[in-house]
Amino acid sequence: MTKVLSGMRPTGKLHIGHYFGALENWVQLQEKYECFYFIADWHALTTGYETPPDFKLFRREMLLDWLAVGLDPEKSTLFIQSKNLAHAELFLLLNMITPVGWLERCPTYKEMKEELSDKDLSNIGFLSYPVLQTADIVVYDAKYVPVGKDQVPHLEISREIVRRFNHLYGSNVFIEPEAMLTKTSKVPGTDGRKMSKSYNNTILLSEDMASVEKKIRQMKTDTNRKRKTDPGDPALCPVFDYHKVFSSQEEKEEITKGCKSAGIGCIDCKKILIKHLEEFLSPIQERRNNYDKEINDIEEFLSHSQKFADETAGKKLEEVRKAMKI
Repeated sequence: MTKVLSGMRPTGKLHIGHYFGALENWVQLQEKYECFYFIADWHALTTGYETPPDFKLFRREMLLDWLAVGLDPEKSTLFIQSKNLAHAELFLLLNMITPVGWLERCPTYKEMKEELSDKDLSNIGFLSYPVLQTADIVVYDAKYVPVGKDQVPHLEISREIVRRFNHLYGSNVFIEPEAMLTKTSKVPGTDGRKMSKSYNNTILLSEDMASVEKKIRQMKTDTNRKRKTDPGDPALCPVFDYHKVFSSQEEKEEITKGCKSAGIGCIDCKKILIKHLEEFLSPIQERRNNYDKEINDIEEFLSHSQKFADETAGKKLEEVRKAMKI
């Protein structure tokens, strides 16, 4: 089967933005491809080296969410990046052939330096992030990488590194990975901005429904709608962005009509959303609680999957060493 690979930095418990932005797609892909999904803990250090998180806790919390939404270790290879040293060795070897100019001109590199201007990002790890990403991908011969548009420049660097390696060593050790851009539903934060823990505007997949309901009730709506009798515009309402994801077409049409005619109030609109969020989150949380009770040690739980990842990567690394005469 054609291989697909993707990873996620361990940030602890995941929110619904993670689900609709990536995980929903990952679950569907495991039915069609040979999928490798990894906990990218080394990647977390490229920007968070000064204050590293509690990796052991964060890896566990993220894995529980993965399992709860439907990622299946019997269908996909789930593993921890830092437990497979083949990634590190290949990262080192690929750094030997990657021109610094390729990394410095990466648009995402420049954008993140500006966005995270409060951090010292003059470290090699941050600059060489695309090389580590390349090692992650090509060590498994992954053909497709599901990414957002912001990651496409990184993947293009991966393709350039692959072409350079194959040219330098007269080999076809690596295949060129391709971006898999799939349509995803974007869910904004409860304040209308991008959903992010740093903005404190998330709804966690594991969040208590009382807390979820409180957050939805406190969400701002169309600011031009001061009273229930004032007509509103769903296009200006962050709550309606949630309805686009969770409500049926019929409900969206009724809400739009009711909002514009002042036939429905914001409280009633939010009640519909709260009902759908409970229907969505309850089964996920039930599965998560069951896994939380069953799994004592995630490394032990992932041991079979981790071993398969290690062996697969090890075979590719041997090809690399042979091509480079090491």
